[in-house]
Amino acid sequence: MRRPPEPRPHGPRPDGRRPRFTAAQRRTHRSTAALMLACLATAACLYLPPLAQLVGRRRLVAGVHEWCGLLLPVPYLLSLASRAMRRDSRRLGRFTAADRAWLRSVRRRGAHRPAGKFNAGQKLYAQWTLGAVLVMLGTGLLMWCTGLAPVGWRTGATFVHDWFALAVAAVTTGHLRMAYQDPEARLGMRTGTVDPAWAAREHPDWTEEPAGR
Repeated sequence: MRRPPEPRPHGPRPDGRRPRFTAAQRRTHRSTAALMLACLATAACLYLPPLAQLVGRRRLVAGVHEWCGLLLPVPYLLSLASRAMRRDSRRLGRFTAADRAWLRSVRRRGAHRPAGKFNAGQKLYAQWTLGAVLVMLGTGLLMWCTGLAPVGWRTGATFVHDWFALAVAAVTTGHLRMAYQDPEARLGMRTGTVDPAWAAREHPDWTEEPAGR
């Protein structure tokens, strides 16, 4: 009879680094990032005349934009089969007293910023991204499928879609800037592990996390 597998240990790995993201979570992040950047790049080619003239092939660019937009929620939906992703989704959707304290500390430029696995800024960014994707998907469908709604609705959808695209571009640029300034956070998303000293400094209330399953 086959013996059941040994349970994985908790805490730091033999190399001293602390598990933070599973392989499924990292693949979800990369896939979503690639689709989002493709949507922003093709939108720029569609709406900025110099880029439109440089790239050409407007119909192909529009098709890539539409299909990347439709596929944007798919990586996250598939990732919900992972227990780790469901657990982190609950964390990102829950705003606590520590998160309010983190925002006050940022506003006052305080040194102590309480945070669990995700700080308040990361939670706000995740919630904003989810809402923006839903808005962009809904308005994009109204623009793409012209028979779904009357002309007035499609005109409003175009207005909302365009302005939300600008907001998404601005927020995504801020996200990339923050990631560029934190090499250890980037390494954690790339490898799934982080330095324990970084975790204690940036996420002092993150006290438990099972090793990557």
